[in-house]
Amino acid sequence: MIINRKARKKMATILLVLFFIIVTVVALFPLYYMFMASFKSSKELFRNGMDFRIIPGLMSLDNYKLLFFGRGSIYLSWYKNSLLITALFTAGSLFFSSLVGYALGAYQFRAKNFIFTLVLLVLMVPLEILMLPLYKLIVGMGIINTYAGVILPFMVSPMAIFFFRQYVAGLSKDFMDAGRVDGCTEFGLFFRIMAPLMKPAFGAMAILLAMQNWNSFIWPLIVLRTNEKFTIPIGLASLMSPYGNNYDMLISGAVLAIIPIIILFLLNQRAFISGLTSGGVKG
Repeated sequence: MIINRKARKKMATILLVLFFIIVTVVALFPLYYMFMASFKSSKELFRNGMDFRIIPGLMSLDNYKLLFFGRGSIYLSWYKNSLLITALFTAGSLFFSSLVGYALGAYQFRAKNFIFTLVLLVLMVPLEILMLPLYKLIVGMGIINTYAGVILPFMVSPMAIFFFRQYVAGLSKDFMDAGRVDGCTEFGLFFRIMAPLMKPAFGAMAILLAMQNWNSFIWPLIVLRTNEKFTIPIGLASLMSPYGNNYDMLISGAVLAIIPIIILFLLNQRAFISGLTSGGVKG
């Protein structure tokens, strides 16, 4: 009986591992094709379609040379814009959203539930409804076609506030009481005691917010006007026009565009997993 139970458990483990291997292969398949296609010319892509073979004679670095040194040298400006906007947005959103989420999760005060309900309501409002009033707002502020126009309207994220609130609600308040006994101020409690305990939540939200902003298309398209200010999604989309589609630059540019997010995830994967699991079960 014990042997059969161990055998069944071992078989279940093997099947589970095989299942996740298959899921991983399916998930990585489009990335592999995109990577291979970035070394082929547009003519070769249209001639053979989805060809996954590695044929040295048909592969070259010409697409990447064109991307950086040819007509597509503006790609570096797009990349710099995306990096700068994403970094500023992520840092600002983590700071302000964590403060709001911390206050809602750690303190008891009047209208607390009302404010949290407003956060949830804003979270449910589609972007399409907010675009017109936000556009009028940034035009009135004179920040159209600027980084600030892209970053400021969404810097305080309802999703991040909700996540931080749930995470903080699951932390022991004994740490705060001990800090107060030692004479720590309320801001000191957050920066010296609670913020270090919230590192998993910061790691998880850093990845989610960075991905959200890095891939953002509609709002930057509305705000940014000049080619030099475009982000990568807008810049790559501009390569496709009724007069021709430059797939050489489009695919190679898309390959390079995923590198920062992959690096960010690899650096924060432990915090990402820990933050999501802890934030999902506490509160």
